[in-house]
Amino acid sequence: MAHPFDALTADAMRAGGSWKWSTAGTDARGRGLIGAFVAEMDFPPAPAVAEAVRASADANHFGYLADAWVADMAAACAAFWSDRFGWAPDPERIRPVPDVLTALTTTIRHFTPPGSPVLVPTPGYMPFLRVPAMLDRELVRVPLARDGWTLDPDALDAAFAASGAGLLVLVNPHNPTGRVLGEAELAAVTAVVERHGARVFADEIHAPLTFDGRVHRPYAASSPVAAAHAVTATSASKAWNLPGLKCGQVILGNDADAAWWDDVGYLAEHSTATPGVLATTAAYAHGREWLDDVLAYLDGNRTLLAGADLPGLDVTVPEGTYLAWLDATALGLDEPPSDFFRREAGVVMTDGAACGRPGGMRLNLAMAGPVLADALERIAAALP
Repeated sequence: MAHPFDALTADAMRAGGSWKWSTAGTDARGRGLIGAFVAEMDFPPAPAVAEAVRASADANHFGYLADAWVADMAAACAAFWSDRFGWAPDPERIRPVPDVLTALTTTIRHFTPPGSPVLVPTPGYMPFLRVPAMLDRELVRVPLARDGWTLDPDALDAAFAASGAGLLVLVNPHNPTGRVLGEAELAAVTAVVERHGARVFADEIHAPLTFDGRVHRPYAASSPVAAAHAVTATSASKAWNLPGLKCGQVILGNDADAAWWDDVGYLAEHSTATPGVLATTAAYAHGREWLDDVLAYLDGNRTLLAGADLPGLDVTVPEGTYLAWLDATALGLDEPPSDFFRREAGVVMTDGAACGRPGGMRLNLAMAGPVLADALERIAAALP
């Protein structure tokens, strides 16, 4: 039986005007481009979220953010994380921010030694590779092992020792490879970070998006030691497709960090959007059935990718997120692979160089199944 999402055609997406589908032009065969780069979904919003946004407009809730709305959001977030991941953070330690990038910049500025470098595993989320320099911090890249995209504790230890870094940016589930870290990996990271007296910025924005029975393990919940040095950032923006509503959450792992945030977090919180907070509360509290349906649909798209015949491309089907990694190194292209496949296949993907891993591409699977099938067929036909 067809799913309603199957009716979301590429033409309709282009007409909608979203950033993901706004790349102008055609491919070498004159076909319209398929947007598969920025990490947002093509699916209509959860009914509870849409109703919350309409209700905020009807009630004229466009003013500054009230403490009661923040408290409601924090309670809904804590309940969702408790039910889904077995971690019940204190709602008093959950604070609003516009997005995860704001959380990261605040963490670097106020939770690490002045001037200390920042470690980012690569391939990584593109802005995380740019933010440190904007804050006059050295970026230290720690390459993930290609066999399973694992973070080698010895490599991490060596990077800390050589750089004196004060922060590790840990993205789990991982963007752009889709890895979901297990308890043993988290414990190994904790030991290294603690040995060097550093902190962890845990980006867990994709936490609800896991597959094949995997369950996200919050870093701060993995041990008291981890909780003492972690700042967790999350949002409903990925799982419920709300990035334009500008609402994320910082979860402080201990009382000392929460008290310090009270002193330094004002500017970080100030730009959080009131409608976004109200929509986020609705998503966590009333959007779970919609989320489960989306997860099942995305799992079908994972199956499409896994079954695609793409000789020469090393394909990583994501364990979590809706982002797949395609390694085109074996093709021996004399140009960035994203440029090649945009021109020859009309599929717009994020180039691996922007993620710190030239030769690869990040492919967004969160589109209608028939559109994804077309994209994969185009990629296959374009292979040299």
